[in-house]
Amino acid sequence: MTARERPNEDGLIARFFAPLAGEGALALKDDAARLSPRAGHDLVLTTDALVESVHFLPEDPPASIARKALGVNVSDLAAKGADPAGFLLSLALPETWTEQWLANFAAGLGEASRDFSCPLLGGDTVKARGALTLSVTAVGEVPTGTMVRRTSARAGDVICVTGTIGDAALGLRLRRAPAWAGGLSPAERAHLADRYLHPQPRHRLASALRDHAHAAMDVSDGLAGDLAKMMRASGVSAVVEAAAVPFSAAVSRAIAADPGLFDVAVTGGDDYEILCTLPEKKLDSFRKQADSVGIMVSAIGRVVAGHELPVFRIEGAERRYDAGSFSHF
Repeated sequence: MTARERPNEDGLIARFFAPLAGEGALALKDDAARLSPRAGHDLVLTTDALVESVHFLPEDPPASIARKALGVNVSDLAAKGADPAGFLLSLALPETWTEQWLANFAAGLGEASRDFSCPLLGGDTVKARGALTLSVTAVGEVPTGTMVRRTSARAGDVICVTGTIGDAALGLRLRRAPAWAGGLSPAERAHLADRYLHPQPRHRLASALRDHAHAAMDVSDGLAGDLAKMMRASGVSAVVEAAAVPFSAAVSRAIAADPGLFDVAVTGGDDYEILCTLPEKKLDSFRKQADSVGIMVSAIGRVVAGHELPVFRIEGAERRYDAGSFSHF
């Protein structure tokens, strides 16, 4: 199909995105959406941009790109204890876009929207002269005054993390066919690849975080670096027991084959797990509430007084990661 035969912007929106729209989107026929928070609730807003060859690869499936775009934003909401309410999408399509690509993208976006209970409210679609770029702004709700901040960790708190760490970083490295990949089973390789392509935001943990956590953020740029950010923002430091950091069977097997991958696992990005601190007396209750929604929680260390980089205790030695978080600049 030639560029002339492609639908115009209104037709594109009506065909691919209007079927995904939530109630406040007004069928995507107006210039803005309408969203009223529930009585007694605050709105929580977050936005992330994704750029081809920076946040995803050109060969990634369009449905996976869509899921990641929404998932990384819902992950930010989850870390604040916010329940998703909806999202806005800005999509800059390159000259080479096709209707099939866009249909697959919209299908993936719709599936993610349903899985995360986060409907489309509106957005913008434009043509780009460069790489595919998209931006999502997600909106969530918390009972008034209960948003969990990253600046409130306290000395003595237990540090917890959900799920497993390092899967996405090793999933990306799999594409280079490293030697250690030969020791993994097909199921383990598939697990790592899926964790890179398809973030699993822990939005079902929002209520538990509001009830228990002093501070929280999602692990998007690496456990070590994001922990350092949270401790720095809170004016404290941390000690982490490396043996307590939760790894999947695939990551554990990879590290056994190449011990240097431990550093990759704890500094690599795209995990989208929740990192939080809470009083020790609340740990058992937090774990039970997390377990009730199918989310594993591991206690990995403790917040301590001080302003140094967090310490990772590894087989009797101590290690600090002074370049442990991805940065665009």
